[in-house]
Amino acid sequence: MSAENSTTTTSGEKPAHLEPSKLGTKEYWDALYTREISNHASNPSDEGTVWFDDSDAENKIVQFLDEQEHDLFSGLFTRDDAAVLDLGCGNGSLLFALHDDGWEGRLTGVDYSEQSVELARMVLRTRVLGEGTTQEEEGEEQKEEGGETQEEEGESEVGIDFKVWDVLNGDFSTVQARPSSSTTTEEKGGDKNAGWDMVLDKGTFDAVSLSDSRDSRGRRICENYGARVMQLLRPSGFFLVTSCNWTEEELKMWFETDFAEVYEGTEKKKLGLRQVGRIEYPSFSFGGVKGQTISTLCFQKTAI
Repeated sequence: MSAENSTTTTSGEKPAHLEPSKLGTKEYWDALYTREISNHASNPSDEGTVWFDDSDAENKIVQFLDEQEHDLFSGLFTRDDAAVLDLGCGNGSLLFALHDDGWEGRLTGVDYSEQSVELARMVLRTRVLGEGTTQEEEGEEQKEEGGETQEEEGESEVGIDFKVWDVLNGDFSTVQARPSSSTTTEEKGGDKNAGWDMVLDKGTFDAVSLSDSRDSRGRRICENYGARVMQLLRPSGFFLVTSCNWTEEELKMWFETDFAEVYEGTEKKKLGLRQVGRIEYPSFSFGGVKGQTISTLCFQKTAI
């Protein structure tokens, strides 16, 4: 999806890294979602963990997006046609909340854990499609047929789909928001790979920040996250990130210090992420310092 022929550069200092933990490993998440698959198969009302539920983050995110539909998002997209990508979707709860709230464009969740995607698809069947499922049925429906799975065909009927995809290493062409030949592409800003209107992250950057894996240059992999998000977004698209590990100021340091140099014809432009909104959570004071247990910031991909 880096159709802009861009080169991403980092300017400015990023926050100090977190100490690695098991929450930064794929093995941890695979084991967690394997348990939650079993729990859901036994009791369909058990849909798994909703991250940051104690802060009511999901409801606050949906409320924020509702409020911005006629403000920040005005003239760019509406709930009827928005292409929304949820990074590290887990059980899909955030996309289901948006669907329940009337967001009817394309809602796609991706996760590098196959078990996460399997759970999200199971919850989709029981919660949205109103069908019962067992683990055996789920496995059968994910068999290949004509190039795509039966499960994926069923998901597209309600505008929600889930894919196994690694935000740091996945092929962008497999998560295009719209076909590159779509007429919508020209209407939505010229990105020939039609990037996403909104990219959501509820705790995924936190997990990536806890990984001790390194890239080919020896850097912690969280260093690459902002650049990958920018490549996923359409021009003027929005990135909404929720974190319990980073303060608002630290999130700005992580995501406002990357920029991409792109060419539109012969003209070179610089695009970057800039904060345009935030979600307020209950605050606390300790030792004379005021803070929140979690932070949610909204960034927009714009010329800088």
